[in-house]
Parts: sequence; C-alpha cells; structure tokens
Amino acid sequence: MESIANQLTGTFARLTSGRRGYVLAVDQGTTSTRCIVFDGRGTIVSVGQLEHRQLHPGPGMVEHDPEEIIRNTRRVMADAVATADISSDEIAAVGITNQRETTVIWDRETGEPVYNAIVWQDTRTEDICSTLDPALFRERTGLPVSTYFSGPKIRWILDNVEGVRERAERGELAFGTMDSWIVWELTRRSRHSPGQDRGRRGRAGSGARHVTDVTNASRTMLMDLRTQQWDEELCEALGVPVSLLPEIVSSSEVVGRVRRRGPLHGVPIAGILGDQQAATFGQACTEPGEAKNTYGTGNFLLLNTGTEPQVSDHGLLTTVAYRLGNAPTVFALEGSVAVTGSLVQWLRDNLGFISSSAEVEELARSVDDNGGCYIVPAFSGLLAPRWRPEARGVITGLTGYVTKAHIARAALEATAFQTREVVEAMNRDSGVPLTSLRVDGGMVANDLLMQFQADQLGVPVTVPAVSETTALGAAYAAGLAVDFFRDVDEIRSLWQEARTYTPQESKECRDERFRMWNAAVERTFDWPVPREPGAGGAAGAGAAGD
Repeated sequence: MESIANQLTGTFARLTSGRRGYVLAVDQGTTSTRCIVFDGRGTIVSVGQLEHRQLHPGPGMVEHDPEEIIRNTRRVMADAVATADISSDEIAAVGITNQRETTVIWDRETGEPVYNAIVWQDTRTEDICSTLDPALFRERTGLPVSTYFSGPKIRWILDNVEGVRERAERGELAFGTMDSWIVWELTRRSRHSPGQDRGRRGRAGSGARHVTDVTNASRTMLMDLRTQQWDEELCEALGVPVSLLPEIVSSSEVVGRVRRRGPLHGVPIAGILGDQQAATFGQACTEPGEAKNTYGTGNFLLLNTGTEPQVSDHGLLTTVAYRLGNAPTVFALEGSVAVTGSLVQWLRDNLGFISSSAEVEELARSVDDNGGCYIVPAFSGLLAPRWRPEARGVITGLTGYVTKAHIARAALEATAFQTREVVEAMNRDSGVPLTSLRVDGGMVANDLLMQFQADQLGVPVTVPAVSETTALGAAYAAGLAVDFFRDVDEIRSLWQEARTYTPQESKECRDERFRMWNAAVERTFDWPVPREPGAGGAAGAGAAGD
C-alpha cells in the first residue's frame, strides 16, 4: 500500500505542477522487446514484453525479422499503456533504447526491409574486416575493426543482396540500427488503401524521421568520435554511401511525435540511447570514474571518462556514453563480452540441463565447486579485451567426476571471469583501480553469481533497487528533454541500492581460479575453420539469449 501511495503522490505532484505523470521507454533487445511505464520517481508502473525469433541461416550468422520486431514494439507499447490504465495526455515522452550494432536497411518509400536485420553477434563479415585498415578506424572511431559493428554488416547487405547497392546509390534506401528503424516506423504517416492487406501494406515513408543518436552512431565504425559526424573517408573505405545514413542527434531531445493511431498518438519521442549507454545513465553513472556492468545476453561494462575521449591500450572500446541536448558529450571506456546470459540459455535449449534459466542457480549450488571444469563460451569469437574472432568455445578439465551441476557452475563462473578480464583492462587504462561496481540485467537475480563476481573482483558489487536500468535510462533521457525530470542531479537522487555483495574469498584462492580460467581461454585460440561450408555443425553460430 505504501508503494501505491507513493506513486499516487508523485503522480499528483507532477500533474498539479503542469507536468504529465509518466514517461514510457521502449527497450528493443536482442531476444525481446519491452515497454515499461515509469512514474516521476523512476518506479515501474507497468510492463509489456514479447520475444522475437532468433534466425540462424548458417554458421556464425544471426538475424532478426525487422517486421516482427516493429509489430512486437507496437503491441508491447499498447499493452504497457493498457495495463497502466493511462492515456496519451498523461505520458510526457517516449524514450527508446536498443540492441546496438544490429543492422537493417529498408526502402525509403515503401518502408520494406531489403533483408533481415543482421544481429550484433553475427560474424559473417570476417572477410570484409580483413581488408580494412585497423589503425585508421581505431584513430577515427575509437573502435577496433570487428564483425561486431554495423559498418561491415551494411557492406555485406550492399554486396550480397541483389540490386541493393544500386538502389542505395540512387538514394532509395535507408540504413539504421534498431533505434532508427523504430523511430522511422513510429513517426511515419500511415497510408492504407481500402481492402489492402494491412499486414504487408503499401506504406509510405513520407514524414518519417530518419535519425539515430550519437551513442548508436558511435558503434557503426562510420562516425568520427571527435566531430560526432559521419566520416566520408571511413564510408568510402567500407563502400557505404553517405546518403544511406541517418541524421545524428543527441541522446536527449525531441526528434518527432508518434503518428500511429492509438494510445500514444502525438506523444513526443524525446530520448534515444544504445542499450548499454542507457543502462549507464539509468545507473546514474554521470560522474567520471563511475562504472556499471550489465548482465544480459552478453556482459557490457562501461566506465564514465568525462568529456574527453580516452584511448584504450588494453583492448577496450572508446565510445560515447551520452549527449544531453546541447551539453558537451560524455565519453566512456567499454568492455564488451559476447556470451554470458546466453550461455545459460544454451544449457537450457541445446543441452537440456535445465527447463528454465532460473533453475541454473539451484543446479550450480548442488555442488561445492566446478569440479575442475572451466567453460569458455567463445561461440562467436572473443570480444574485449582479447578480440579473437577465430576463437571457438571449449569445455576444459573434464573428468569422470564432472556432472551437469559442475558444468552449470562453470557456466556461471565464466561470466564472472570474463568480467574480471574487462575490469583489469579498465584498471590499467584508467590508472585508477575500480573500488565498487554497480550491476544490472537479468542475471543479477542470481545470488551465487553475484557473490562469485564480488569474490573475483575483490570489490563490492551493488544491485540497484530498480533493476530495469536500461529502460530507465531511456526514460530519464526522454524525461529530461521535456522537463519531466529537472536535471541530472535529480536523476542521481533517484538511484537507490537494493543489495551489496562483499568479497569473501581470499586473494590467493580467487587468483588461482583465474589462472586456471586463463589456461582454458588459451585453448580457444586459432581454431581451425571447417573446409566445407557447414562442416562441423553450427560451430561459431552467434548465441542468442537474455
């Protein structure tokens, strides 16, 4: 009753001060799309969520259907608003956060995608990446040349889908990461002829906004990190027409209004952030030296480095953290790990060890340790800090003693070990050792993992009261743009701790475990490529999970 009273009090205060009572965030993720309604205190009011299919047309390939995702987006928005029992007059703004790097190209007139969205995990662009100058891209973008990013994915579609390059060069097509695709769809005018199939429609892009925010643009390998504009030399190196690209906007400004008929018609779209930057903002890491780690499909650790980009010498990415309106851009160092939560899904779906992801903790707790077993989930290579695209997953240390419970425990430990690698690289780059870590994402509900993470890092690990920090960050950005939230200080004041895990293991013990982990990682390098297409099954297929 107290929480309901608090929500009503906050809502009343905002309504009587001339401000609407809620902000809405669309969180378009790797495995699902969610819409969350927040009140003025950052409290969750309602949630709508739908999963979408993971398409694997070949080894190393991961795709999504953009049409399925936009249908799901509209539905979860309607569901969240209906559950909250509110109208558009009560919604101050919509914020959007999205899986980054995932690439879609569509027709500017009809809105039809020319190909499925190629997901960030996809590794089919290795040959394209091998032709690029790593020094040029690192200097301009802060990124290594990698299959991870959008630019090579654009190039692959242009080169491999019949007629697409010619259409792109004529200016008929548009590229976007999922934020751009959603904004385009929400802001376009509907056009249906009587009797027309509304599922496939003859729709026009007229009036639609073709934009992306600076955080998503910084993940394409096409944006100059210092000017925050598209770089023509990089576009030429990748063979990407500049006309294909969206306008780059800030992370917090009104970019358009929802034109689709329904409960959100006319509501301003006022915030866009890539998912990990959104989580950083949602965790209120707004001062240099503050860091968060998100445990989702993969792990993503971001350290706020202030208003000057900091170059990494230890395998991390230099990226944009956020830009609020006309304020100076804030930068971050990022360590990206491809497979963490999706490893648990793999145990569930591929091996049948568990029937739901939540069961992994109970199974892992049924044994005292990993039994000498270590898992390195290099399903699509290794990202930060090693950047070894040829690496493939291994399970090492197997003996007749090892059971599925030991393997389950090793899977959870792999998440903590990979995070420690990134933290140690970040400590070396920043010169200031991390003293605590804020964490979020689905896996923070796993007490065994969080305690092991604190033990491996040797620092406290803190879970916030509101764990949906990705959506919350998008809501904050949108709310700031329309004065629903006053300023960054107000956002910092809303952050609250739920639980902190403190280290309990000795340094000698945690270092010995980490030494064994590193020995396992070295076994993944230089894995031979099958001679025949598809030989060896789906080795290297990008994992999908949350």
